[in-house]
Amino acid sequence: MNEKFFTLPEEKRQAILNAGFRVFSQNSYKKSPMQEIADRAGVSKSLLFHYFCNKKELYLFLWDQAARRTVEYLTRYGCYESSDLFEMMERGMQAKLTLMRVYPDMSAFAVKAFYEKDVEINSEIQKSYRHYFALKAKDALARLNPEDFIPGLDLTLMYREMYLASEGYLWEIFQTGERLDVDMLERDFENLLRFWKSIYLRREE
Repeated sequence: MNEKFFTLPEEKRQAILNAGFRVFSQNSYKKSPMQEIADRAGVSKSLLFHYFCNKKELYLFLWDQAARRTVEYLTRYGCYESSDLFEMMERGMQAKLTLMRVYPDMSAFAVKAFYEKDVEINSEIQKSYRHYFALKAKDALARLNPEDFIPGLDLTLMYREMYLASEGYLWEIFQTGERLDVDMLERDFENLLRFWKSIYLRREE
């Protein structure tokens, strides 16, 4: 990426980023034309290519910006600070829902990018995802107290089951092609958390 992009006025940088988030969130990677992004940003396509040498570079830059902002919000909400798994999940849920409300196009783009299957970018997106989030998940799992859960529970398997269920839910929503309904997401994840608590937490005798 041309570092001169960062010398642009903040308003112009945001216009380019927001245009990219909007166009890529509404189409697949291959069906997102740079011309449309340039038009939405109010710049020429040649200027867009001056800052990003190709569509892949812009796409991965947008993904990196979305990932960084997500980590920022997760940290701000303290979701990595608790040793209570469900408190961590609740904080994480609120952080991501707030992010979706404040940056709807960015959030929609991030979900779409995570499931993008184009071979040109898929491996790099997944590699970046693991870099940003896998280590945090491993640390969170290490802090759990087995005494908080039903006897004999495999915590690693439980954590993986909840992760896959969450991803499966988002995938199902994603397949509808409709804009993310943040209020519905909040209700559904609250129900999931209540269900997981009811089957995994140790009951007081």
